[in-house]
Amino acid sequence: MQATENMRIVSVNVAQPREVNWRGRVEPTGIFKEPVTGQVAVGRENLAGDAQGDLSVHGGIEQAIYAYSVTDYAYWRSILGRELDWGAFGENFTLEGTSDDQIKIGDRFRVGSAELRVTRPRIPCFKLANKLGRPDMIKMFLASGRTGFYFAVVQEGEVAAGDRLQLLYRDEESLTVREIITLVREPGELETLQRAITLDGMGKHLRELFQKKIQHLQRSHR
Repeated sequence: MQATENMRIVSVNVAQPREVNWRGRVEPTGIFKEPVTGQVAVGRENLAGDAQGDLSVHGGIEQAIYAYSVTDYAYWRSILGRELDWGAFGENFTLEGTSDDQIKIGDRFRVGSAELRVTRPRIPCFKLANKLGRPDMIKMFLASGRTGFYFAVVQEGEVAAGDRLQLLYRDEESLTVREIITLVREPGELETLQRAITLDGMGKHLRELFQKKIQHLQRSHR
């Protein structure tokens, strides 16, 4: 648990949806997050003042809050050759003191007066590429393994920048956020894939992807 003992929120970021142009289409998006000050209410599906543009793939109970690590900002500033403000990746919480290889699926945290549970990594869509002006951003984002992760809200409350996260529960047999993203990118091992599909909050699309990989591996070993 030492890997999470110094976690804190550096910035709380929210946005209301706006419309953007993408390859001739007008699309709604809530990715343009900006930092806010003071206490922010944490609801079951959103922070106060925040919303998603397309609820068919974003938001909902299992993706209520998106978190991204401060340590990954230096990496992307170097790769992209530009300054990036907090919220640049569409995250609600910019976090200090952790990384995707230190957070496990199912981890539960107390932060402020809220309780949160880690559910899954972020799988990027075209809206990140559009926001950052890099058509290759989706491929780079996945390849980097620096995707960030989602929280579900176990208990509503309030949070603010500066609040520390206290780890309440961890299943040591679970997988890290980065291990899950590695399974997305690579064929994976049968045992790890089988463990991944049992994790709470993994989501329909990831479970279906991992199930297909399991079936492929099982057929190849017959």
